[in-house]
Parts: sequence; structure tokens; C-alpha cells
Amino acid sequence: MEIALFFPSSLFADDDDASSVEETNESQQSYVERKHSFPGMELLIREFSFHQLNANLLWPGTFAFAEWLVQHRSHTEGRRCIELGSGTGALAIFLSKSLNLDITTSDYNDQEIEENIAYNCAANGITPVLPHIKHSWGDTFPTADPDWDLVIASDILLYVKQYSNLIETLSFLLKSYKPRNDQVVTANEQNGGTFMGLPRPAFLMSWRRRIGKEDESLFFTGCEVAGLEVQHLGSRVYCIKPRNLQSKNQIELEKATA
Repeated sequence: MEIALFFPSSLFADDDDASSVEETNESQQSYVERKHSFPGMELLIREFSFHQLNANLLWPGTFAFAEWLVQHRSHTEGRRCIELGSGTGALAIFLSKSLNLDITTSDYNDQEIEENIAYNCAANGITPVLPHIKHSWGDTFPTADPDWDLVIASDILLYVKQYSNLIETLSFLLKSYKPRNDQVVTANEQNGGTFMGLPRPAFLMSWRRRIGKEDESLFFTGCEVAGLEVQHLGSRVYCIKPRNLQSKNQIELEKATA
């Protein structure tokens, strides 16, 4: 896997930046603790000084997506959410604290990432810590019947070689979605409509990293080939859903009423 050839502090190097830095050392890993400004709050986030899977970085899309979700909070109300590529867990922590979102973090099958997210949860007053799933894209998902009706991610299109694996995981989460028994599904959704402006299930992605248009199109074309429909919502936020969502909802409705 390719490795980003820069230090994460380069993203926050300006004197007037909203993040402050404090170095901490651990027995087997070196960390940097930063205070990051999110809409309406400040979070203390511990980051790896270096991580081979780039879980040390808070990309620009994290902050842009946080602002967008606050402005469109109706899209998350009542939703059960999982974040792909959570990294430090900063976005999930913010959404849990700010919007009271029921959210699960997820990232590579890596113990250090899970432990660092737990540390950041506790450091920002989230106890018990957010549920976390270790999963490398393309591998068999640990949960056979996913019940998350909203999947989110920010700036995860860094590695073109991982697109097919990411699409495979997305396809599973969206096409195998099964609502929990206590989850209320509206009549509009049962007929293939939307819930609070979004279909259920849906994948919301914010992308602010600059990559070539050809690379972007590879991902979106791959989604279409996999039976997923892509919609640009503006501000480089995209909604991706199963193309046959209406027929699937109708089948589930018929089963429930049989």
C-alpha cells in the first residue's frame, strides 16, 4: 500500500490555525495531541505521529463535512450510523457530542487504531466509548446483518487500488441492510422514498482532497457498475444508494405484512 510522503502537521502549520500541538510519547508508539476546532466545540484529539495506514491524519474533509452535517442536521436525525475510515475518531466523536448521533466507528483491522479511538472518546467525555468495528475493505464484514441506515466517510479516496475493495464493502452495507425491530420505517420509505431528505440506507461522503478527475471517475463509475446510484448534493458531498432501493423496500414491506 502506498504511504503518504508528508508529516500530518503540515496540514495545520499556520500560526492562526485552530489546532494546537502537544507531543506525547508512549512505549511503542509516538503521538501528537492537538486541540481541533469543530462547529460549536473544541476537541482534544490524539494522533499517531506516523501510522503506516494513514490513520494519523485529520484530512480537510473532516472539518468541511462536520460543518455540512451541522447545517443539514435533519439528514442524521433518528439515523443509526457507521463511519468508514474513522482514523482518530474525531468526526464520530464530534457527531456524537454535537448531534447526539448513534454512531459506530470503523477502520482497518488494526488494534492500535481501535485503542486510539477509544482514548480520544474518553479524552472528550464519551464514556462508554463509541462502538468500533475492525474491518479492512473487501474482507468479509464482521456483522452479517448490518442495521446501519446511514454510512458516512470523509476523504477516503486516497488509494485508487483500494476502490474496488471499498465499493465491495459499501455494496454489502447498503444492499444487506436490515432495519432493527425497534426502527420505525415511514410509509414514504416503504414506497422507495426518503427519510428526512435521504434514502434509507444511504452513504454520505465528503471529498475535499484534490485528486485527478480520472481517479474520481474510477470510483463513481465503479459504484454505478456495482448497482449503486451516485448523487452530488453540493459542496463536494455525495449520496450513494442502491439503485434498486425502491423494489427492495417493497419486498421487505410485503414480507412484513404477509
